[in-house]
Amino acid sequence: MNAHTQRFTLTGAAGALECALDLPHGAPRGIALVAHPHPLYGGTMDNKVAQTLARAFVALGYAAVRMNFRGVGKSEGEHDAGRGETDDMALLLAHMRQQYPGLPVALSGFSFGTVVQAQLQQRLTAQGTPAERLVLVGTAAGKWTIPEVPANTILIHGEQDETIPLSDVLDWARPQDLPVIVIPGADHFFHRKLQHIKNFVVEMWHR
Repeated sequence: MNAHTQRFTLTGAAGALECALDLPHGAPRGIALVAHPHPLYGGTMDNKVAQTLARAFVALGYAAVRMNFRGVGKSEGEHDAGRGETDDMALLLAHMRQQYPGLPVALSGFSFGTVVQAQLQQRLTAQGTPAERLVLVGTAAGKWTIPEVPANTILIHGEQDETIPLSDVLDWARPQDLPVIVIPGADHFFHRKLQHIKNFVVEMWHR
């Protein structure tokens, strides 16, 4: 993301996992995990939306960490349809909790990454250690089965998303009574609209 991004490697069930960490100025006030879009369609942790989410959390004072899913970049293994990816994200969270004990945790994801983070939150909730809040951008509703998420989840979607229609996200959010922030004119990758993602996350985080 910038010259200060720290790269490191974890060993997961399918092999090496390439990770990137961005730190705020001063001691972090929390940990934020960022999950990237679909690996089989060019998604990586360097995706612009994923980097924008990382920047938003760094601005909020969080240690923001990303991971290349299995088979992407220097990460070993093969795509596992969200199952192994959720396991790997849980491993990354455990690593970060060791590095920064006692800090609150935020989960964020874009597209396929929203599936992974919603599944991880479901798992953490069952364990009694849920993340404090989720940020889901381009939520992959209609394409994947996504578990229910907490009422304070920040949902951001593009009005003209050609990959995941806004109507599918509204159909998923409606039974949960979840508000959806719609960016007018934005496509799936928020071309020329990325600043809105960061602005909304930073502005809404403490509400």
